Amino acid sequence: MNIFRLTGDLSHLAAIIILLLKIWKTRSCAGISGKSQLLFALVFTTRYLDLLTSFISLYNTTMKVIYIGCAYATVYLIYVKFKATYDGNHDTFRVEFLVVPVGGLAFLVNHDFSPLEILWTFSIYLESVAILPQLFMISKTGEAETITTHYLFFLGLYRALYLFNWIWRFYFEGFFDMIAIVAGVVQTILYCDFFYLYVTKELKGSEYVLGYI
Repeated sequence: MNIFRLTGDLSHLAAIIILLLKIWKTRSCAGISGKSQLLFALVFTTRYLDLLTSFISLYNTTMKVIYIGCAYATVYLIYVKFKATYDGNHDTFRVEFLVVPVGGLAFLVNHDFSPLEILWTFSIYLESVAILPQLFMISKTGEAETITTHYLFFLGLYRALYLFNWIWRFYFEGFFDMIAIVAGVVQTILYCDFFYLYVTKELKGSEYVLGYI
């Protein structure tokens, strides 16, 4: 494992923990898109079905279980535990416009036409756009809490570090996965505007007023 993958995994884990702590400590899921969290839960579920068929390493298995568990814990907090604080009026992105196209693309463009491989490919495509409901929600409200922007920053950092991971693996291991790389590039591009606003607002110490989509 190279340093980019390790730091990418840790950034991803940090983003998830930040979000869970935010919801639990404030007893509120205000500003959080439940639809994005449902999509991420679907991403992890379809990607990590290999937990039932193979064992790679203790680290690999542990991280997968943590991601799945945290994803469903977040969904539970939003839709059950703190449902009264969920802002469904602003979380209106039509997720079927994401799930249906990426599902069709996974059937057409994959490494191997087998159930597990198609579901893995589906998860890669879906993850690249799963954050859109969250960004769309922010665009409707025009503002984002600092803790929410920290979550988005670490999530975007995770994807950016994984791009470097793919570069490292290509040069030092001869490994190249076009599907994962293209999806990762698409996802990182979605965060570019946010990264710029995050850095400038953080330096100025002002509130986040974002204008996506």
